[in-house]
Amino acid sequence: MSVHPRAGQPAERSDLVDVPRLITSYYAVHPDPADPAQQVAFGTSGHRGSSLRGSFNEDHIVATSQAICDYRASQGYTGPLFLGRDTHALSEPATVSALEVFAANGVTVLIDSRDGFTPTPAVSHAILVNRHRGADGVVVTPSHNPPEDGGFKYNPPNGGPADTDVTKWIQDRANELLRAGLRGAGGGVRRVTYAKALAAPTTQRYDFLAAYSDDLGSAVDLEAVAGAQVRIGADPLGGASVAYWAYIGERYKLDLAVVNPVVDPAFGFMTLDWDGKIRMDCSSPNAMASLIGRRAEYQLATGNDADADRHGIVTPDAGLMNPNHFLAVAIDYLYRNREGWGAAAAIGKTLVSSSMIDRVAADLGRTLIEVPVGFKWFVPGLLDGSVAFGGEESAGASFLRRDGSVWTTDKDGILLCLLASEILARTGRTPSEHYRDLVARHGEPAYARLDVASTREEKAVLGKLSPQQVTATSLAGEPITAKLTAAPGNGAAIGGLKVVTESGWFAARPSGTEDVYKVYAESFKGPEHLAEIQTEAREVVADALQG
Repeated sequence: MSVHPRAGQPAERSDLVDVPRLITSYYAVHPDPADPAQQVAFGTSGHRGSSLRGSFNEDHIVATSQAICDYRASQGYTGPLFLGRDTHALSEPATVSALEVFAANGVTVLIDSRDGFTPTPAVSHAILVNRHRGADGVVVTPSHNPPEDGGFKYNPPNGGPADTDVTKWIQDRANELLRAGLRGAGGGVRRVTYAKALAAPTTQRYDFLAAYSDDLGSAVDLEAVAGAQVRIGADPLGGASVAYWAYIGERYKLDLAVVNPVVDPAFGFMTLDWDGKIRMDCSSPNAMASLIGRRAEYQLATGNDADADRHGIVTPDAGLMNPNHFLAVAIDYLYRNREGWGAAAAIGKTLVSSSMIDRVAADLGRTLIEVPVGFKWFVPGLLDGSVAFGGEESAGASFLRRDGSVWTTDKDGILLCLLASEILARTGRTPSEHYRDLVARHGEPAYARLDVASTREEKAVLGKLSPQQVTATSLAGEPITAKLTAAPGNGAAIGGLKVVTESGWFAARPSGTEDVYKVYAESFKGPEHLAEIQTEAREVVADALQG
């Protein structure tokens, strides 16, 4: 993986997307329904694409919105649908298109009463506090993706990311409508003008910002943060959390500065990511370079991606924390300090997250549930309280309220950033200092991810491997203790392979968007042993694919 020579440097004019052209293409370009690259395709976080590539256009959004209406009707959902959007340029027109369809279908839609941007966790929170009404929601966001991208995701009444059976139903129906020219069975796409949609009695207002922010004290000890006068610098990275951070600081009397309050659909204030693209990835040292450079100004600095479902934690002593490191610290702190959590409440992690979490869980005497990649796997446990914390290696996590009841069932970057402040306030030490304690207790892991070129045929085989196809008995000098193609926590297929030894592991998964497979690997014996694992991982996968 080659790093762009200007990675971490401020964006230049030549790096910026042409926003007017992007918006024009949204309306003017019509996708080819026969081209797989231009069809509606729901991944783990909804449909994403760009109007410039014919993969995120008005046709996609009205077809998907109608499909959601049809899905709701098939399930008997009659409650309100909460509709939020982030700051990407395509989010505004897509929200307008969606509302036109929802209104025509008689769906009660709650839009932001402040006409502002809405983070993903605020939508999840709204669904859950209104679940007695059978609520669900849509967030118009491509998360941390580049400025030219748009995204559209559906959260059912459980408040979390929709499961595969739901997204497949919506995706298939949307593509059926595209092939039929937005007409066809069931009357096709029903739609009214935007003016009529806004004036419809079914279009109502909801104060997402106050409802979410005023409730945060039930999940995080903000009185301790205020009392300790922790100096916080919060960078929304131009995303939907910008007004939230200002409100939270004032509401809870925190010593908090919004580092960059600018909202710019071109995100021209960003530093370039590793590949030279603008990407609002708060877990990337390159994308977070500006905030890292100012870390001495704050006792704790934080970042969020465009829809605020991810978190980045910056400390004066360590800079940007590796997401795996903060997850381990958060888990260790929370399970030692949340008296309202039940003794049986488990810890949830994805199978490509650090094994430091396994060691922390064992030290805490807590059950660890290891699931495939995707936050949707944590939703049932967070909803019923059987899982108190669920986290992904990609800097996404959420946890229960202080009394052990559900907070959000989608990733909540604002919550995790505030938790970092609570940790500092109540212990007097930064999360990075706490991680060094964990290393002293459990050992220091070396962790990395790399991409390996592969054909579509090879990716298909990798996604359906069985443990019997792996003939290797050792990995980097250690006996293999487990060969997994299903997650140990719930038995669900991982869509790839994980191989484990006493001191390390690797997991290989095919990419859903590129002709590569991803190799995640970790060693508790240091970087040289990690390199051995990575080398042998490619050999193990190659042998399995040939066999």
